[in-house]
Formats: sequence, C-alpha cells, structure tokens
Amino acid sequence: MNQELLRIVENIARDKNIDKESIYTDLEEAMVSAARKHFGDPDSNIVVYIDRDTGQITAFKDDVQIDIRQLGRIPAQTAKQVMIQKIRADERDSIYSEFVQRKGEIISGTVVRYEGGTLIVNIDHWTEGFMPKGEQIMGQTHRPGERVRCLILDVKETSSQVKIILSRTHPDFIRRLFELEVPEITEKIIEIRALAREAGYRTKVAVASFDDKVDPVGACVGVRGSRIKNIVDELGGEKIDIVRWNESSQVLVANALMPAKVSEIVLCFELGRATVIVDEDQLSLAIGKHGQNVRLAARLTGWDIDILTPEEYNQGIERLTSCVKSVEQADDTIVDKLIALGVISILDLDDVGAEPLTNELKIEAKVAEELVLAAADEVKAMAAESGEEKPQEGVQQEVSQQEVLEEEVSEEEVVEEEAAETEVAEEEGSRDKE
Repeated sequence: MNQELLRIVENIARDKNIDKESIYTDLEEAMVSAARKHFGDPDSNIVVYIDRDTGQITAFKDDVQIDIRQLGRIPAQTAKQVMIQKIRADERDSIYSEFVQRKGEIISGTVVRYEGGTLIVNIDHWTEGFMPKGEQIMGQTHRPGERVRCLILDVKETSSQVKIILSRTHPDFIRRLFELEVPEITEKIIEIRALAREAGYRTKVAVASFDDKVDPVGACVGVRGSRIKNIVDELGGEKIDIVRWNESSQVLVANALMPAKVSEIVLCFELGRATVIVDEDQLSLAIGKHGQNVRLAARLTGWDIDILTPEEYNQGIERLTSCVKSVEQADDTIVDKLIALGVISILDLDDVGAEPLTNELKIEAKVAEELVLAAADEVKAMAAESGEEKPQEGVQQEVSQQEVLEEEVSEEEVVEEEAAETEVAEEEGSRDKE
C-alpha cells in the first residue's frame, strides 16, 4: 500500500480545499503526459490508474503494463509541471465557487499591505482580497496586521488568479453591519426599507417594524445608543441617521430631513419633486453642511427635494398667480388646482407641460397650452434678469452657494445641527429603555 501518496493527497485536499477525486484525476493525467513524453508517441494509448484505497499505481501502454517509476528524470519533471498547473487550476475553481456564493457577506481579514493605493487583505491562509482605493473609506488608513471587516463586493475569475473585490464604502456594508448588531433585523421583525450613504461622512437608514410592539428606531439605536455606537465605531465616526419608514411620502420626506423641523410639504408626482417649506432658522439644518442632509434625504426617499422658506414659497405662488391671470379664460380656481397638483411656481408649470393639466386637472387643451407658453416666457424673462440660462429656486441655489463658499454654514449652525441630532438620539434611546 502506498500510504505516503494517500497522505499527501489528503493534506493537499485539506489545505487547499480541493476535492480528493480531482487531485487523483490530476495525478493520473500528469503521469499520462509523462509517459507520452518518455515514449515520444503523443498518439499512443496510455492509461494510468491510482487505487483510491491503497494508493497503488498501475499503468498500461497499448494494453501492456509498464512501470511508471522507470520513465526517468525528464518525464518526471513533465509530470511535476502538469500536476502543479492542474492543482492550481483546481484551487482557483475551489476559491471561486466558495466566494462567489458568499458575495454580499461581511468577512474579517488581516491587512497585508498597500499596492498602489489598493489594500491587500488576507482573508484566510490561502486567499487574498483586494480593496481598491474607491472602496476604502476616505480618511481611514490601515496598518499591516490590523484586523478589518469588509464586504465581499465581487468575485472575478482570471486566467492566473481569482480576484475577490472588497468594499467598506458600499451601502450594503452598512446593511450587513445592522444585521449583525440588531437581532430584530436578522429575525425579520425589523426591515431596512431604504438606505443612502456618503461613505465616511453620513448615512441615512429608513427602518420599519412588522411588530407594533417593537419600535424600529429605538431597537436600532439600542439602550443608550449601544448598538448604533458599535456601527459608528466600525466606520470610524461616520454619522448615521435612523429614519422611521412611512408609506406616506409626505411623512417619509419629513422624517428623512430630520433633525430639521418641516412646516409643510407639497408633492408633485408629475415631476417626482417634493417642495419642502421650513422656517428660516431651520433652513441650514435642513440643507445640511454642503447640502449633505437634503442630498441624502432625496436619495433615501426617491424624491427630488427642493427646500424653500415661507417667503420664497409665497413669492413663487405670487408669480404663478400673476402668470395664470395673464391668460384669458383662466381664473383663481386654476391656481388652486395647480397647487393641488404640486405645481407651485412658474418653473414647475414650464416643466410639467400641457398634457398633465388637461388629463389631471381637466383644463381645456387650448388654455393649458397658453398657460405653459406664458410660464415659459416668464421663465425666460426671469433668466434674462438674473443673467442665467434658467433661474434657480430654493435649495438648489443654496447648495450651489455653499459649494462656492465653503464657510456658508457657520460654526453656530454646525453646533446647532449636532445638538439637534444628539437630542433625537437621546430621545430614541430613552424610549427604548422605557
């Protein structure tokens, strides 16, 4: 019995996670290649069989038994090279089949080194993962030997290796962290309905509960913020806003803009736009630093959000009313219908067009066309006055100003925003404790 061969096959199969039958097949094919090399006859009928129980090797050439050990040094080198190539191919197939099934999971690995900005992570003793610079959280650096958790983003098979792409910036990384920290999510009592993230800065998560007795926000925050703190620490201090999901778009948009307090919301389904009216002292809080709060809220809810002060809102309504009254056969009732449709400015009227006015508001086609033309003329006149191609209103103008002037949000406003966020977190934590 060739116990040594059996032991070697057993060790290779265990260390490289390869099926033993595949290794035996590779050895047999390697010996066939060596025999053909020895006899110099590529078309000869050579058969090699390894007994799986005893390890005994038998070989035949044209139905005549041969001694595989008498082939010599050069055929042995050929067998060695063929065997190495085939075992490496089996190893790649094993790694690919294992990790392609784990795509989307969180794994823990050891940082090895940086290569041109790409972080190399040792996932286990035979596999390395690659985290491109774009998938690393901005501002975070990792030292060799450090343990790091990341998401398996993709698995690609190349001719020479299997590339396992890792990520710490993907939104699903946050989703998986919540599943690990909040048992109610794993048990399907709480569900993450939507998630929007700007990695390294801020994330908004909308959660809903299937059990009326379980508060989704309080459960995710944990007692005194213990659960959310673990996630924030893992992300290096990234802010996380937990939002209560609601089927009503108006309530959801208001929740998504927290900690800012919203006075009124007007939805325009034709444009997919939500116009939010906030008091002057809540404007900077609603927009967020460099427009981050409203930007994430828009991505979370799926609505294009414009934020206006009451004064800006009233000015838009006045311009709209003046424009409508300039058209014959149009009266104040049409203005009320337009507002009910979510059209609150001449810009909205110009974007909506005539067809929805006819279909939804039952306005005569001719009158609808004249209203849209009047709105277009008014928009052009406003653009000429302001020197822009198209005038901006509400939050869009505010955000552009903040991008140009980095100090648009003062230190007092930043402190106000952080204080409001802390107050919300404490309220949810105390509710969960009760």
